Amino acid sequence: MLIRFIIKEAFEVNSSQQSGWQQGEKLMKKKRRELLPGQESVWDYPRPPRLELSDKHIQVFFNGELLADSRRAKRVLETSHPPVYYIPTEDIQMEYLTPAAGGSWCEWKGQAAYYNVAVGEKIAEKAAWAYPRTTAGFKAMENHVAFYAWAMERCLVNGELVQPQPGNFYGGWITADIAGPFKGSPGTTGW
Repeated sequence: MLIRFIIKEAFEVNSSQQSGWQQGEKLMKKKRRELLPGQESVWDYPRPPRLELSDKHIQVFFNGELLADSRRAKRVLETSHPPVYYIPTEDIQMEYLTPAAGGSWCEWKGQAAYYNVAVGEKIAEKAAWAYPRTTAGFKAMENHVAFYAWAMERCLVNGELVQPQPGNFYGGWITADIAGPFKGSPGTTGW
């Protein structure tokens, strides 16, 4: 009897852990916002994520300096996340970026490397990142860098000031044409 209870309890815990993201997704789909004309819902984005070209005008400013200015960025779209824009290194003043210690791993994109951003006396640590050697599905974003909007003076998409994705861990950029709710806010860990 005790063995059955232990096995049953272990199965129930395992099942709830495996379906936590799915339960969060169902809950958030119920709380979806109505889309305004021209908006995209992050709940229509795929999982695993998709990489796509963007012709939007992307600009990144730090300490009064225009660090990046591009119409050739790529964006990663993933369920529950606002887009992350990856800018070609040719469109970035790379002299303001220096490699930072550490890294992180994405099951879809591979090993990330981080950059510190320094302009004059102002420094933002681990404020940008890239995937120097991506997985096969994301090769097109090699030699591209993404910036945390919260760490920059300002980031713009087609002239619109970006709002950073909540939580300071994820790097999505929120604009008026993107509808949430977004992963990163308190209570969204299991999404």
